[in-house]
Amino acid sequence: MKSFQAENIKTRWIIVMARRCEICGKGTVAGNIVTHKGQLKKKGGVGQHIGVVKKRTFRPNIVSVKALMSGTPRTIKVCTRCLRSGKVQKVV
Repeated sequence: MKSFQAENIKTRWIIVMARRCEICGKGTVAGNIVTHKGQLKKKGGVGQHIGVVKKRTFRPNIVSVKALMSGTPRTIKVCTRCLRSGKVQKVV
């Protein structure tokens, strides 16, 4: 979690956050889109060939949730897996 000082008159801290879960640390991951061209061998073709490989990102399902952190309610970014498993207690 990075923070930097705002440039306005009052000294105010703004928190800059990436798309990352604050509980387990799950974040974006780079990967490939692989297209397969050609007709299958069992359908009479010569088999599938890898056509174009493009880059892509796998983004986690991150939700902003009000949760109890050390006794005080705070808005944090949490992945839905942590919510579902009960690692975070929501404030209602």
